[in-house]
Amino acid sequence: MHLIPPLLVVLAIALQTADAALLVPVDVPPLEGAEPEQRFGTDANRPYTPPADVVNHPRAPVFAVDASAPETKPLPVYRIAPDTYFLFGNIAEVDAVNRGFNGNAGFIVTDEGVIVIDALGTPYLGRRIIATVRSVTDKPIRYLVITHAHPDHYYGAAAFAELPGVKIISHAGTESYVYSSTIERSVAYRKVFLPREMEGFQAVVPDILLGGGHPARLTLKLGGKTFDLYDVGHHHSHGDLVLHQVEDKVLWVSDLAFNGRVTYIGDGHIEEIAPMQDWVKKHFPDLALMVPGHGAPQTAPFAMLDFTGNYVRALRARMQQLHARGLGLPEAVAQAGLPEYSREPLYELNHWINANHVYRLVEEEAF
Repeated sequence: MHLIPPLLVVLAIALQTADAALLVPVDVPPLEGAEPEQRFGTDANRPYTPPADVVNHPRAPVFAVDASAPETKPLPVYRIAPDTYFLFGNIAEVDAVNRGFNGNAGFIVTDEGVIVIDALGTPYLGRRIIATVRSVTDKPIRYLVITHAHPDHYYGAAAFAELPGVKIISHAGTESYVYSSTIERSVAYRKVFLPREMEGFQAVVPDILLGGGHPARLTLKLGGKTFDLYDVGHHHSHGDLVLHQVEDKVLWVSDLAFNGRVTYIGDGHIEEIAPMQDWVKKHFPDLALMVPGHGAPQTAPFAMLDFTGNYVRALRARMQQLHARGLGLPEAVAQAGLPEYSREPLYELNHWINANHVYRLVEEEAF
């Protein structure tokens, strides 16, 4: 255990710190049998650019990432609050068109430096986030906060580990993910259609790992601003965080809520979703803005919380019903459709995986 950096106020149950982030090579070949074309990827033939004011906008952008563009070229960025900037990702499966820019990221500029939230899906995109920050301010990047270790939010972190003076923060569960077979398969899959970006890929064990269970908290003080990071359990991944910009009343909820697409719950704990969403509603009653990991930021009443929560509740009820009728896993999943959500983006990609996962949970509860 090492000394806590001076700009951190620790209000956490469990906190691990290190002198520097650790880079761990993930040396695996491309996944055999994986198709380079994704059915639910970005359609480059139907591009769409949102207006400058993306808050509450109903559509995500549709755009291709030019892999030949230099790493110093900024990405499209939107100002969503004072000194607060948002990188708006495609709503799509990762593919050779969006090249891992299928989630959101952002950053906040203060008088003493910058806090970046999430790193997108490859080290190349991470470096382009850095270029985007440089296009807005000459203040140094002081922190990168990884909300959770899913590829679309985390795989760009290695770019920040290369910068001097940057502290990388994530949930303690990130470390277990780094040494899991899950990351090996994920990297192998991406090497099929992102070979250049994933060559020599290194996963990051962050400098600072926040854990101990909800409501463990870590407070960052930077440039007269206060940023509270909360452990919100394992509702979506190996470990999840939210970040609160206290003075600006902005909450970065990441994948606790999805705006404009169906969630993925294949490796989360769905029983934690409703309690964490209820906690957000009660703990932050005067929020001005909520920023999700996918889709546009929203103002109150933050309909994306109910959209995501209602979907999970409906799916759970459906799988309980099918299990009670004596249907086995294949039959239950085949009948697990939820017509009221079937037109939502990524329903066909995620819903049947979600149904499989929830049925297994229901089956375990029955014993």
